Amino acid sequence: MSEIEDTAQQEQRADKSYRSMAQTSRAEKTEEESQFVTFMIGGETYGVAVLKVQEIIGMTQITHVPNTMVFMKGVINLRGSVVPVVDMRIKFGMEERSYDAFTVIIIVEVRERMIGMIVDSVSDVIGIPVKSIQDTPHFSARIETDFISGIGQVEDKLVIILDVDRILSSEEMSEMDRERS
Repeated sequence: MSEIEDTAQQEQRADKSYRSMAQTSRAEKTEEESQFVTFMIGGETYGVAVLKVQEIIGMTQITHVPNTMVFMKGVINLRGSVVPVVDMRIKFGMEERSYDAFTVIIIVEVRERMIGMIVDSVSDVIGIPVKSIQDTPHFSARIETDFISGIGQVEDKLVIILDVDRILSSEEMSEMDRERS
């Protein structure tokens, strides 16, 4: 009888161990993957960490603020809050284009402030394995890449991962604050 009990106890321990390993494996998978909201600007795919995105809205009435930075299109009223809006094409030195039905404003949190980013279109929320994200290549001193936190690879596509806290410099954030008030 004790042999049978020993075998039953061993089976229970093995079952618990297997369940524990399966839970650990699931936890590791979620830890190994980062979630990004992806969007298009000028034919390239960009991504922003899901936790930085507050919401995505269609193009709306933008109130122009005179004497602002070139890339700042103005401000919008988002449920009673004044939110500055940046045209990411202009910020990245690309040619301006007219807004269409696909153009959206992604509301992101930048250093505890809400900023709207105008992008050509929003794509999807995707998970990118951490091991598939490479550090930012450093091109030259003339090309600013500080706001790029890495390049992720999803199947055969590359996703430029942006660090929203670094897209706008401290001086630009201060200027936006002055313009809002």
